[in-house]
Amino acid sequence: MKEYQNITLSLPKDLLIKVKHLAIDKNTSVSGLLSKTLEELVNKQYAYEKAKNHHLSILGKTDLNTKGSITWKREDLYDR
Repeated sequence: MKEYQNITLSLPKDLLIKVKHLAIDKNTSVSGLLSKTLEELVNKQYAYEKAKNHHLSILGKTDLNTKGSITWKREDLYDR
């Protein structure tokens, strides 16, 4: 079972009213809505960092089959 901790959050009154209506529409509480939204944000950021680090590690292990030298000119890559 997860351990929870209460926090205090200050929101503008007009925003809080909208959030309460949104929570009702989603059949949850403001706390539940915020908890789910924050968890999704954290998971998305973690997944991004993990993917970025993975791809950077791949780039660090390859020379893209150039053997360290570029055999083409910029003009060769673009039709003008």
